Amino acid sequence: MIPKELLKKIRRIEIRTSHLVTDALAGQYHSAFKGRGMEFEEVRPYQIGDDVRSIDWNVTARSGEPFVKVFREERELTVLLVVDLSRSQEFGSVDQLKRELVAEIGATLAFSAIKNNDKIGLVCFTDRVEKFVPPRKGTGHVLRVIRELLAFEPRGRGTDIRGALEHVNRIMRRRAVVFVISDFQDEGYETALRIARRRHDVILVDVADPREEELPAVGLIELRDGETGERCVVDTSSRRWREAVNARRAAARENREKRFRQMKLDCISVRTGASFVDPLVRFFRRREARR
Repeated sequence: MIPKELLKKIRRIEIRTSHLVTDALAGQYHSAFKGRGMEFEEVRPYQIGDDVRSIDWNVTARSGEPFVKVFREERELTVLLVVDLSRSQEFGSVDQLKRELVAEIGATLAFSAIKNNDKIGLVCFTDRVEKFVPPRKGTGHVLRVIRELLAFEPRGRGTDIRGALEHVNRIMRRRAVVFVISDFQDEGYETALRIARRRHDVILVDVADPREEELPAVGLIELRDGETGERCVVDTSSRRWREAVNARRAAARENREKRFRQMKLDCISVRTGASFVDPLVRFFRRREARR
């Protein structure tokens, strides 16, 4: 039995994200991703403007009139959401937890997939793979994916991106579009990422909170690491300390983004408290332009 409050959350996200897909992202997803290939559909009479390379010379010779072959794109794709549900996702400083943002992004991508008759699947991971929902079609299946994103209670606290990607490489035999949604607070996953990129179309979604990038001056505060549980008291009124911490975090982000660029991976950066629609639309348009 699903709790009533959870049903309300699922319904809110369903309404919001399905409207986003219909209004703001209409056509963007379809244009951004290639199908598996081109399938012959029909032969029809040549029309002015048709590419002469598409002329069917056999039919043309038999009929005495020019005919062309028409192909259509095989659209059905498999989309897999690989979602980080470690304890660091339970942080949020602007009326939204990172996990809540992850759920909205995942729901938006899932509805985009089914509106294009694609399959959608889900892998939830922490310091281990905790949940696998095999790719399927249909609105009911998308609602299950949303429910898992909102309600699944992981056992692990830490983050093992390498383990999650190795799991994907084992279970996904056919090429898929793989969205890795995480704050990427982990190390040592580059080799697994390179292997996944060779097998699949991998897109990274980097989720962050503004307070992870710039600490405010609010005096003495106690900080707790959500993944390790370690606590410490710091004096945020110290300008030198804040600048050192902010610079260290900025350098880590810059190094991570540099590695992604070197691997020629697309990365969508989103922040709690801000709209994720614009970054998503910009990504879809970049992909469409590259096609």
